[in-house]
Amino acid sequence: MSFPISEASPVRFAGGLPARADVVVVGGGVIGVMTAWFLRERGLSVVLCEKGRIAGEQSSRNWGWVRQQGRDPGELPIMVESLAIWKRLAAEMGDALGFRQTGVLYLAQTEAEIAGFEAWAEHARAHRLDTRLLAAGETLAMLNGASAPWQGGLFTASDARAEPWVAVPALAAVAEEKGVVIRESCAVRGLDLAAGKVAGVVTEARRVACDHVVVAAGAWSRLFLRQHGVHIPQLSVLASVAATEPMPEIFPGNAGDRDFAFRRNADGGLTIAPRARHDFHIGPDAFASFGVYMPVLKKDFRSTSFHFSAPDGYPDAWRTSRRWSLAEESPFERQRVLNPAPNMAMIAKVQDHFAAAFPALGRPKLKSAWAGMIDSLPDVVPVVDHAPIKGLTIATGMSGHGFGIGPGMGRVVADLVTGRPTGHDLSRFRLSRFSDGSPIRPGPSL
Repeated sequence: MSFPISEASPVRFAGGLPARADVVVVGGGVIGVMTAWFLRERGLSVVLCEKGRIAGEQSSRNWGWVRQQGRDPGELPIMVESLAIWKRLAAEMGDALGFRQTGVLYLAQTEAEIAGFEAWAEHARAHRLDTRLLAAGETLAMLNGASAPWQGGLFTASDARAEPWVAVPALAAVAEEKGVVIRESCAVRGLDLAAGKVAGVVTEARRVACDHVVVAAGAWSRLFLRQHGVHIPQLSVLASVAATEPMPEIFPGNAGDRDFAFRRNADGGLTIAPRARHDFHIGPDAFASFGVYMPVLKKDFRSTSFHFSAPDGYPDAWRTSRRWSLAEESPFERQRVLNPAPNMAMIAKVQDHFAAAFPALGRPKLKSAWAGMIDSLPDVVPVVDHAPIKGLTIATGMSGHGFGIGPGMGRVVADLVTGRPTGHDLSRFRLSRFSDGSPIRPGPSL
């Protein structure tokens, strides 16, 4: 398989759709794959439908960080569990995931950033993480050849990394071996409802009867749900990433300051990216959600480059259909895989920041660059909840945090579907927070 995964990538999962299943999962990213995995472990028959390719969108285009550090307090307990699952999966699957516990290091350029690290460290202590606050000298000592004037750092040695574009398809292959029916290039056009509850789904291939549907469709979730009167204020931001040619090791794990982030790759190169900058394309959904996004816009306005239209066929493009018949081609079939062009000007600035921080290495040479559309919500945490329609569960808006938390969140969603105790407080992720008058509280910008 070549990267990036796209519509041109060969279909690997072509399971025959049964007439009926207990659960249909919509979306073949890491959340959908791991939800299907754990549902199958609970003894349910499961069909996973992906309109394009498994991990074709953000689940393969992320940085590959598996981090507890900096997590929203609502996410952190699930992430602690998720890391334990990653370790177990890596022990069972060998090197197929590219999993390495090499740590996450945050680098502070200002006293304000250090104060943010100190505040978050309280959450780390509450969960008995191995997180440490570092002085300036300790921080520089961890990075070979660094000369940047960082004033301190935050380090969690137990955090990890994996190779996202191979890990998620590998997990899907094991899920298929366990009995999950996985079908790529098969869009779910919508829900089949009877008496106000889920009776099945209508795919482009056929109808599949089921009692429960999980929507884990990433950037497409809002478009899918609004067809059935379920509204979430989810938008998507474009994040650009690059991989370098092999270079000397400066740090074995993942690190970043406010200007750039990097992680060591299996081939000896680095994945590099802007730490907090991204592009945003304005469309009808953006206008409709402007008010609810004000808190996060005030916090991160300068980190966003705004554009007045999305490419044709994208979820919030001006000409994307908002209504369609289940008997006709849907927007999901017209745009199988979101494959946006990276912002090379942003990547060039990352190269410059890297060269300034590591002058002996200079400007890293790029091997490839890509971009992904991150499904985001106004408070930078997901919706993980039952919808008002009986039999419908939503797991979306991971806000760039989905790859690392995917295994743990998949277990949580599976137990939410089956009515088992989830073991975690999910109130932070409830759907009603956007309609019950609750204040929007963006998570930590770490």
